Amino acid sequence: MEQQPTVSVIIPVRDNGEHLRASVDSVLNQTYTGVEEIILGVAPSTDDTEKISKELEITNPRIKVVPNPSGKTASALNTAASLASGDFLVRVDAHCELEDSYIQEAIQTIKRTGAANVGGIQKAEGSSRVERSIAIGMTSRFGVGNSKFHYGGEEGPTDTVYLGVYEKKAFRELGGFNETLIRNQDYELNIRIRESGRLVWLNPKLVVRYKPRPSLRALFLQYFQYGQWKRAVLKLHPKSIKIRQIVPPALIIGIILGITLAASFSLWGLLVPSCYLICVLIASLIQKSSKGIEKIILMLVFPTMHIAWGLGFLIGSSIREPNKVNRGRSPNF
Repeated sequence: MEQQPTVSVIIPVRDNGEHLRASVDSVLNQTYTGVEEIILGVAPSTDDTEKISKELEITNPRIKVVPNPSGKTASALNTAASLASGDFLVRVDAHCELEDSYIQEAIQTIKRTGAANVGGIQKAEGSSRVERSIAIGMTSRFGVGNSKFHYGGEEGPTDTVYLGVYEKKAFRELGGFNETLIRNQDYELNIRIRESGRLVWLNPKLVVRYKPRPSLRALFLQYFQYGQWKRAVLKLHPKSIKIRQIVPPALIIGIILGITLAASFSLWGLLVPSCYLICVLIASLIQKSSKGIEKIILMLVFPTMHIAWGLGFLIGSSIREPNKVNRGRSPNF
């Protein structure tokens, strides 16, 4: 009988005490029996994350805690990956839960396709009305464009996936995640995977349950950072730009120019803002999965996502841009 590949699960953890146990349990409950270890890269936190992490390490010999003093997600993942003994690396976030067959399906997919990274669907699920509305926005084409990992699609090669299951050899050869990036490290690594001639593969059977932000303010900050660090990634890889990444900043510019024109010269300047508002209303009202007040909240969710992403892309220039020489090579490898 062929021996099955071993797996190391790597989880960056910071201020996730509320969800950490459920996330780790979803890994421990996997049907795949080759999960050798779960490595938690734990950053200094303002809640009980560090305490819970230590408790989990004590209660299960497969769980290992490593400190992440910088607090950066990429640093936590690279440190955990450098200590991993498994043949494959499974990235999991502390606010997510895997379906029971996730790792089994992922390993089978890698063996079948030869891909360097395999991932699936980010299934956003909220409990409150605001969270449910945000989840709907994050799984809508109007909300997120043509990012298949948000809403699904046919299995096959793609530009990026949610989280990821990596061939450890390829991960280390490429230097892991770029530690100068606060967000979009996974997307940037997937660019380098594809540039190396390897495959990034989407399998919609791989489902990760994702807990969305609890408020519009938190959503705004999240998407502002997405836009901010997407521009940093595009500075490193200008040829990777997609139409969906141009739309939010173009929308911001169109709205500003339109309002300025309307105030100074002609009401025709309100055409772009008006058309966008109409699109938001239509997109919110036609969502069958939302009801009543959730549709009203969704009318706020869409602009929050789009405007925050666009502003982050346009004005998030106060950040230190990543060093182009450092394209992910970590001293750990």
